[in-house]
Amino acid sequence: MNQPDGTKIAWLDRRTGSLELLVEEQRDAVLDALAPYLAASSLPVAHKALCSDDDLAGNRPGDALQTKVDELAPGFWRWALARLSGRRLEVDSWRTGLAGERRVGVELERLVRRGWRVLHSIPLPGDVDIDHVLIGPGGVFCVNTKCHRGARVWVGDDSVRIGGQSYPYVRKSRAEARRASSALTRACGFPVDVQPVLAFVAVAELQVVPSLRDVRVLQERDIATFKHLKTGWRPDAVDLVYAAARDRRTWVRS
Repeated sequence: MNQPDGTKIAWLDRRTGSLELLVEEQRDAVLDALAPYLAASSLPVAHKALCSDDDLAGNRPGDALQTKVDELAPGFWRWALARLSGRRLEVDSWRTGLAGERRVGVELERLVRRGWRVLHSIPLPGDVDIDHVLIGPGGVFCVNTKCHRGARVWVGDDSVRIGGQSYPYVRKSRAEARRASSALTRACGFPVDVQPVLAFVAVAELQVVPSLRDVRVLQERDIATFKHLKTGWRPDAVDLVYAAARDRRTWVRS
C-alpha cells in the first residue's frame, strides 16, 4: 500500500494475512483501507518493537492508584492526629481500592497458564484508567474492581446499592467496555467485542438481579471460572489483540 507520492506505508501478504506497517503514523488509514482483507483468524499484525514508555505489559495491578496514594500520603503527625481522632483520611479510600485491585490482579494472573493474557492499569484520556483487561480463549473483558469490605451489595440493571447509597458502577462498566472495544477495533482492523466485568472484593454478600445479563458481576474468588470459557478464539487472534492492547498509543484516542 502506497501514499499518493509513491511512498510505501504498508505491506500485506493476503495468503497469510500478515501485515507490516512501515509508517506508524498511517496506522489508522492502513487498517481502514485493508479492513476487508483482515480477519480475526489471520496471523497477527507485525508490530514494531515497543519502547518501554509505550509498553503497558509491565504495569502492575493498581499502579494508577499507587500514584494517587503516594501523592496523598500524609506526614507522620497528620496521620497520627487522624488516627487518634478516629477520622479517615482521603488516602484511606485510595488504599482500599489499591488493595482490591491487587487481589483481583493476582486471580487474573493465574489464568495466564490457561492461555489468557492480562494487562493492568490501562491509562485512558481524562486521567482515568481501566483496572484490568483480560484477553483469551473466552474473549476480551474489561474488569472493574470495587472493594467494599464486609458490605452487602445489591446490583441492579443500571446501578449498585451499598449501605443505602447508590453507585453508577454498572453504567460506568458498560461505558468503559465500549471505549475499549472502539480502541481495540481501530487498532486491530476487525471488530473486537469487549465485555464488562464488575469484580467485588471482600464483600459479605452479593446479590445480582437476574435481568442483568450484559455485565458480568462476580467476587474475586469467581475469577477462576474464566478458565472454562471458550468462544473459538485462536491463539494468533489472542496474540493480535494483546499486542494492540499493550501499546499505550492504542488508547490515546479512546
